Amino acid sequence: MEHLDVVIVGAGLSGIGAAYRLQTELPGKSYAVLEARDSIGGTWDLFRYPGIRSDSDMFTLGYPFQPWRDAKSIADGPSILRYITETAAEHGIDKRIRFGAKVIGAEWSSADACWTLTVDQGGERRTLTCGFLYSCTGYYDYDQGHAPEFPGVESFSGRMVHPQFWPEDLDYAGKRVVVIGSGATAVTLVPAMAADAERVTMLQRSPTWISAVPGRDKYADRIRELLPPALAHRVIRTKNILFSVGFYQYCRRRPEAARRLLTGLTTRILKDEALVAEHFTPDYNPWDQRLCAVPDADFFKAMRKGKAEVVTDHIDTFVPEGIRLRSGRVLPADIVVSATGLKLLAFGGISLTVDGEPVKLSERFVWQGTMLSGVPNFAICIGYTNASWTLRADLTSRLVCKVLAHLDRRGYPAVAPQPEGRLDERPLLDLASGYIQRSIGDFPRQGGRHPWKVRQNYLLDSATALRTNLDRTLRPVRRAAVLERV
Repeated sequence: MEHLDVVIVGAGLSGIGAAYRLQTELPGKSYAVLEARDSIGGTWDLFRYPGIRSDSDMFTLGYPFQPWRDAKSIADGPSILRYITETAAEHGIDKRIRFGAKVIGAEWSSADACWTLTVDQGGERRTLTCGFLYSCTGYYDYDQGHAPEFPGVESFSGRMVHPQFWPEDLDYAGKRVVVIGSGATAVTLVPAMAADAERVTMLQRSPTWISAVPGRDKYADRIRELLPPALAHRVIRTKNILFSVGFYQYCRRRPEAARRLLTGLTTRILKDEALVAEHFTPDYNPWDQRLCAVPDADFFKAMRKGKAEVVTDHIDTFVPEGIRLRSGRVLPADIVVSATGLKLLAFGGISLTVDGEPVKLSERFVWQGTMLSGVPNFAICIGYTNASWTLRADLTSRLVCKVLAHLDRRGYPAVAPQPEGRLDERPLLDLASGYIQRSIGDFPRQGGRHPWKVRQNYLLDSATALRTNLDRTLRPVRRAAVLERV
């Protein structure tokens, strides 16, 4: 049976970054990246809907070791996919990826001090072992999106699509389109489709905080003119990190002022206070849910041109010609896009077992946002909810390398974090968004104190995460002790 020092699951943005850190900081370790799909890129290869783009700036969403060189700060999906692919090729990571390899189960044996992985490879089950398992699969289901049951949908004479599975043959030119939802996907789809469709209507049950941002960072352009690429990238990245952390803290500490700021900016663009009050002023405070960014105000511009509109109402039922609302209004539609959110799935759905006992994730706590209590030599990659995913992902990968070096230095076959005393139980992702609330109960928990609290502050994490005293919070799992019991 093949044995590897480390197995990374997932060849998306996180997995490629993890592989780079591993081979750079611990070049003697053998590793492979197992990817369930047949291509690199993860999210940025899966989603193909019109206008797909980042909702974070690419100087922070990109890797710190690979400068973002394109002009746009808020980048389109194909550009991001190209960036990931080129990064993997440049550093030889693409040669370590095994495509079509879906990890079904992972069984830890303390006696052998290793994981035995069951991998579905094209319908055939295979096994391999590894000393350390690192899941970089994100937290949503690639095979299923959230699909609520709409009354009367079977009577609809048009076409119903979900953004996660965008049909290549969908022609919406000159068609009437209704997009159900008001999150990042919906506000991306509306302006992208409005360019060719007859009219696009975004149907929302309640408003979402939406903010216009520059599609191109003029300050970044100037910095790149003056400094070498690597140095310019670091300076721009630092600038954007400080801004994003500062704005988040402003929203949390002064919610009323943040509400006035956001509604004021939107009113300045749309020039209609009543419209903003009805459709763009949520009941919740900014950053209770993730803020939707629209580059160059493209969403609002589509509305001003008369190519798009927003309707705030509830669905009564589908009818052959479209959607009838509770108000009695009928929205005519040739195409309905159900941008109703994601379906969460913890760590790619891998079934974990430790010494014959199934691991119930909801009973575990997350240490440093990276490892699970009582689960040896296993790490997860979860990004920030209030900033670019990659900021935490890169810190996590560097911390994993620190743990691996700690194992070698101490001569331990394995370690597992174990809390001392009782922890206050909190959800792993503390957002009010519907797609989070629907399934977060199936995920591990966070505690109320360090190192069990998953902080949403990159500045604090970057200053403390890699300085953690591993002897204090990681417990060795000794192979000899298990053998003695046997």
